Order: sequence, then C-alpha cells, then structure tokens
Amino acid sequence: MQGENTDLSKGKIVIYTGRNGINNIEVVQQDDTLWLSAEKIADVFGKDRSNIQRHIKHIFDEEELDKESTCAFFAQVQKEGSREVKRRIPYYNLDVVLAVGYRVSSKVATQFRKWATNVLHQYLVDGYALNEKRLQEQKNKAAQLQNAIKLLNRSIEHQADNLDEAKKFSALMADFAAGLDLLDDYDNKTLDTKGKTVKPAVIVTKEEFLSVIDKMKPAFASAVFANPKDDSFDSSVNQIYQTFGERDCYPTLEEKAAMLLYFVVKNHGFSDGNKRIGAACFLYFLDRNGILYRAGVPVIDNATLFALTVLIAESKPEEMETMKQIVISILNGNKAEK
Repeated sequence: MQGENTDLSKGKIVIYTGRNGINNIEVVQQDDTLWLSAEKIADVFGKDRSNIQRHIKHIFDEEELDKESTCAFFAQVQKEGSREVKRRIPYYNLDVVLAVGYRVSSKVATQFRKWATNVLHQYLVDGYALNEKRLQEQKNKAAQLQNAIKLLNRSIEHQADNLDEAKKFSALMADFAAGLDLLDDYDNKTLDTKGKTVKPAVIVTKEEFLSVIDKMKPAFASAVFANPKDDSFDSSVNQIYQTFGERDCYPTLEEKAAMLLYFVVKNHGFSDGNKRIGAACFLYFLDRNGILYRAGVPVIDNATLFALTVLIAESKPEEMETMKQIVISILNGNKAEK
C-alpha cells in the first residue's frame, strides 16, 4: 500500500516524450510503478489540469480505484510571489494515469501505456541483473574464505612441531570451511529465522557474566584483556531481554543466544578479547538455560563456535540479520539431529 507514507523524493526521474517529440515530461519511477501529478497528467494528454482533477475525483468517488493505494505525496518547493513555499503535491500512480487517459484520449493512453510498460520492464531486468551480481559476489566471498582456510591448513601441518596437534587444529579449520556452506542456505533463502525453544529465559545479569569473564583473565597474558571501554557491554546484555508491547523482541532462547554473541562481539565493549568474551558469554547463556548439552553432547562444538565468532567479527553491520540466522540455523540443526 502506498498512501501518505510513500516518499517519492527517493524515486528515479524518467522522461516521457510526447508524440510530437517536443513535450518532455518528468515522470517519477518508484515502487514498481510510475507517478505523475495532475498537472503532468494534463501535459501527457493535452488537457486542462482542472479537467484532469475532475476525472481523478470521479475515479475515486466511483471506487474505480482506491485512493490510499494509488496516491502519494511529493514535497516540492514552489515560488509564490517573492516567497519560496514547500508544498506536498499529490502524485498518482500508473493505474490512475491510464484510467484518466482512457476517459480523455484512449489513443494517447495506449501510447503512454506502451512506453510505461517498456520502462518498467527494463527496471525489472536491471533489478534482476543487480541481484544476480550480488548473489555471485556472496558465493565468491565464501569460496575465497574456504580457499584461504585450505592454505592455512597446509601451512599448519608443515610448520607445527606436534603433528597430532596440527592435525587437530587442521580439522577444526576444515569444520570452519564446512560451516560456511550455510551461506548457500542464505543464497537460497533457507536459513532459519526463528529458534525452536520458546520458554522464559533464565535471566543472566551483567554481573553474572562479568564474574565468568573474571575467571578467564588468568588464561590470557594481557594487561588490557576484558577492561571495559564504556557501557556497551551492559547494552549488549540488556538488548537480548528487550520487549515490545509485552512481547519479547527475541522470543526464543536460540534467538537470544545468537544476538548475545553478535552484540558482544560487534559492540567492542572491552579493550581486548571481545571475540573470546562473546563466545564465552554465548556458551554460558546456553548452559544456564539448559540448551548447551543434549544427551551429554554439546549442541555446538569448538570448530563451529570458532567459525561463528570470526564470521560475526568480520561481518558488515547490514549483515546482522544474516549472522543471526546462521547461528539460529546451527542451533536448530543440532537440535534436530539429536
């Protein structure tokens, strides 16, 4: 539905040239249709604007078309005497233009319809080509990551003093590459968007998480490990419990866990160790809520946790929803397999 919420200032301007080849009319292309003001519709059909406005009124009064879905507003600055005044000008979509056209000049209406069909067809073709390009870029990115991991595997095996340890780490990295196959699910739009465990969460407070983090400090020889930079860690924890209209924004335990991992890693609340802290808090939350183990086996292994944490750290802000869905898909998949 269009209506008053449509912002036509974001539309693309295309030029319609009348049959005489002289009268060039600016048309707004947006939301898979074309938009013209009553004045421009009058220019298309060579009629007076008041005449066009009467026809539009009759079309809506007779309920031939729905005004709310076919009319939008475009903010324009108009010169009124010595003043410049900003006015909201009503624009009408292609359905209205053609309905008016067939009432006042069916021949010109047919000509305009053919032109509009060609413009919109080209818009769809260009849009499809752009989506295909983006899809291929995503696949290329995944392939590049997988190739880099294979090279790293070989390097580790050649350079490590302990061959057994090297093979273990190599297997971990191979699991990381396998985890990237989830991107194929994204390409085909089959990633899970919702978790499976719908029940009240055990609330893990910021203080409880910080006590877990404190116990990690001796394992890392860094003077700045887990030193808070600001209040963003508080925000990371609080956000997963947010509600809207008395409903949880993240209704399942899997969704809460996924967003906790994402927020802690991406918000950089600590001077050092954000990825390690994010992974630890993620595991602790799963454990406190009783979904880390199933039949004594962790639902997520070290390799997968490593893969997810690195993937999130390297992701772009606009990829947040994808990262969340990858984590949820892994947690859901593990549950389904057990």
